[in-house]
Amino acid sequence: MFVSSTPILHADLDAFYASVEQRDDPRLRGRPVIVGGGVVLAASYEAKAFGVRTAMGGRRAARLCPQAIVVPPRMSAYSAASKAVFEVFRTTTPLVEGLSIDEAFLDVGGLHRIAGPPETIAARLRARVLAEVGLPITVGVARTKFLAKVASGVAKPDGLLVVPADGELEFLHPLPVERLWGVGTVTAAKLHALGISTVGEIAALGPDALVAMLGKAAGRHLHALAHNHDPRPVQVGRRRRSIGSQRALGRRPRTPDDLDAILASLIDGVSRRLRTADRSARTVVLRLVLRLRFADYTRVTRSHTLVHPTADTEVLLKAARVLLSAALPMITERGITLLGVSLAGLGKEDTIQLVLPFDECEPGALDTALDHVRDRFGGKAVTRAASIGRDTGVSVPLLPD
Repeated sequence: MFVSSTPILHADLDAFYASVEQRDDPRLRGRPVIVGGGVVLAASYEAKAFGVRTAMGGRRAARLCPQAIVVPPRMSAYSAASKAVFEVFRTTTPLVEGLSIDEAFLDVGGLHRIAGPPETIAARLRARVLAEVGLPITVGVARTKFLAKVASGVAKPDGLLVVPADGELEFLHPLPVERLWGVGTVTAAKLHALGISTVGEIAALGPDALVAMLGKAAGRHLHALAHNHDPRPVQVGRRRRSIGSQRALGRRPRTPDDLDAILASLIDGVSRRLRTADRSARTVVLRLVLRLRFADYTRVTRSHTLVHPTADTEVLLKAARVLLSAALPMITERGITLLGVSLAGLGKEDTIQLVLPFDECEPGALDTALDHVRDRFGGKAVTRAASIGRDTGVSVPLLPD
C-alpha cells in the first residue's frame, strides 16, 4: 500500500477578514485595507507592507499607513466565508482539523490513488477556494503538522510550499527561531542574547542545555520541534479548548465601575455559550490591550484556575473580578482600549464532580432561567442594571494570542 511521505496540509486563508472585504468591494482590491478602528482586527497585505499589524492601535496604524481604508468588521460575512471554505476542505478529505475560523490541517495521506500526490491535491484545493469562495489561500505540505504550518507561513501570501521528506531539516534549520511554535518575543530575546538565531542552532544544542536555558517544558518542546519531532495526528471533530468574547473600548477613559459592568456583560455572554454547549470551564482568562506612550499598545493576559470546573455565571464572574481588580492600577496608569474574557480548561458539564455541602437552591437554576428568557426573547431581553445607560464598547472577534 502506498503511504504518502507528505500527507498533511496546513491551509491558511490570507489576511482573512481584509480579503473578504476586498472580495466583496472591488474598490478595495489592491489597496491597503484595515478592518476595525480603535484596534486593528485585520490588515490586508498592502497595509502590512507599511508595518500595520493585527491588534495594533488604530491611531498608530493610521500614522504608518495614512492612505489605508478603514472598514468596520462584518462577522456574518466572515462566518459565511469560513463555512464555504471548510466545505471545500471536507470535500477534499474527511480528515479535517479546524484550528480557527480561517485555518485547518488536512490529512490527505490516503488519497494518492484517487486524487494524486499531496502537492496536486493542495494545488487543486487552492484553485477551488479561489474559484468557489473568491479568496486566496496558502497551503503548506509536510509529513508533520508542525512543519506543514511552518511551510504555509513561509509561503504566504497566496502560495504553496511542499517540504519533501528527505529535505525537512535542510528546510527547517536555516529558519529564524521565531518560526518555532512557542517562541514569542520573550523567548526569542533570551535566545538571541545567547547568540542563538536559527532553528539549526537550537537543534545543535542538547536537550539538557535547552532545559537549563529555558526551563524543562520549553526546553524539551523546542528541542523536539527543532528536529521535526511531532507525532500528533490530524484530529477530526476536535472540540474547541476555549470560549471567549471581547469589546473594543476606543480611547475614552473608563472608570472601574464602567469596566466592571463591561466585564459582567462579557461573563454573562460567554457563560451562556458555555452552558449551551454543555461545557464547563476551570480557567478564567482576562485579556487587556493597554495604551502606552506615543499611542502604542501592549497586550496583557491574566488568568485564574478554579478548584472545580463550573458553568456558573457568578463563580466565573467572581474570578474575573479578582483579575480585573489586580489589573486596575496598570489600567489607570496607561489606559485601556480592549477588554476580553476567555474560559479555558473546558470539559463536559455532566462530568462535573458535585461538591458538598449543597446549596439550598439548585446550582445554576438562575442561570438556566435567564438562558431560557434570552433564548426566547433575545440576548438583550435581560441585562444587568450596571449596564443600563453605559457605553459598553463594540464586540469584536477574539484576537490571536
